[in-house]
Amino acid sequence: MLRHLVPLLLFAGICAAADPAFDQPPHDYWQRPLHDRFTQLKENVEAGRVVLDGSGEKSFLLSLLKALDVPASSQMLVFSTTSLQLRLITPSNPRALFFNEDVYVGYIPGGRIEVVSLDPALGGIYYIFDIPRGAERMNADRSNRCMNCHAAEDTGFVPGLVIKSVIPGLRGGSLDSFRHSETGHEVPFSERFGGWYLTGAANFTPHLGNAVGQLSPDGLKKFPLVPGALFDFAHYPMANSDVLPQLLHEHQIGFVNRAVAATYHTRALLAKGPLDDAGQADLDKMARDFTRYLLFADEVTLPSGGVKGEAAFKADFLRTRRCDAGNSALKDFDLRTRLFRYRCSYMIYGAAFTGLPPEFKQRVFHRLGEALDTTRPDAEYAYLPPDEKKTIRNILRATLTDLPQGW
Repeated sequence: MLRHLVPLLLFAGICAAADPAFDQPPHDYWQRPLHDRFTQLKENVEAGRVVLDGSGEKSFLLSLLKALDVPASSQMLVFSTTSLQLRLITPSNPRALFFNEDVYVGYIPGGRIEVVSLDPALGGIYYIFDIPRGAERMNADRSNRCMNCHAAEDTGFVPGLVIKSVIPGLRGGSLDSFRHSETGHEVPFSERFGGWYLTGAANFTPHLGNAVGQLSPDGLKKFPLVPGALFDFAHYPMANSDVLPQLLHEHQIGFVNRAVAATYHTRALLAKGPLDDAGQADLDKMARDFTRYLLFADEVTLPSGGVKGEAAFKADFLRTRRCDAGNSALKDFDLRTRLFRYRCSYMIYGAAFTGLPPEFKQRVFHRLGEALDTTRPDAEYAYLPPDEKKTIRNILRATLTDLPQGW
């Protein structure tokens, strides 16, 4: 069963086989001016317009998250050694990840800060730097080494986001891995969370979280871990690693990787000159696949009992909701059988979508209009009731400024 993960893999194949490398023209990854949120904060810190708290590791982290508008309540804890700082990561010293729509921050007690910040035209911009002490200057430079994973096969060889699901060994390393190159809300729960601590998910069985493994003559044996048993939550901003942020994180990574792949591929096609019939058909197909993801066409059903989610995270997430005249918003949760009440991704407001080339974005808007048309129902989107389609259209009309005329 392919679960409609094929579109992302097709994007990857297109980029790898036909498009110029991300650091070559017309992309020029290392030469273009940057417009991502962390680079802008870095400039403000260096100019003295923003001051971060250097009194301690955790204090600096909290001040950085606040300056980036990344909620501490989005905290997720991962203990697999899937990071440049692998020597520091263990079940007793997990790596914490935090995110909003455009920025992802990593933190390990005793380690360095990691940042992926999304640029509208370039995708991920990567930083890793020491936590400054006292009045020390924040010395954050772009990282070359991050590209080894973040612009490789898992992301279609463009600067994207990576999420791993592995069975970690007792002493580090990965004994088994899952969902290779597959990201997004259609990945089965049985293949997610490997190497991650998971709280608030008693009904998500089976899954791969909260466990390490050991090879034996009888095969791979798994041993359960209790979040907080081997480490002190006091070293982190939050005392949880809640399932709801992890579900949204998965959705966002799938969205971003598809959007960045589409941006690079469209740019490469346009650099060759006017689009011929094959190029037009290529972008049309990619836009159809992207729209399927945008409208949660293949979202896996939540387990019986749904998701509760931590109140602090839900409040932080909803703080930036954009609503129509009826007070409906794409961020409104369902959490019973699916993530959202209105199945159109809130990531349509983020940098990865706003930076799509017009030649591709307009195709997405066209296909989106067809999918939401209640007068001529599209069989591909029969899972969306007419009332939900109407509300999604109203929300988009009220909250987007670049919809085609008459949309």
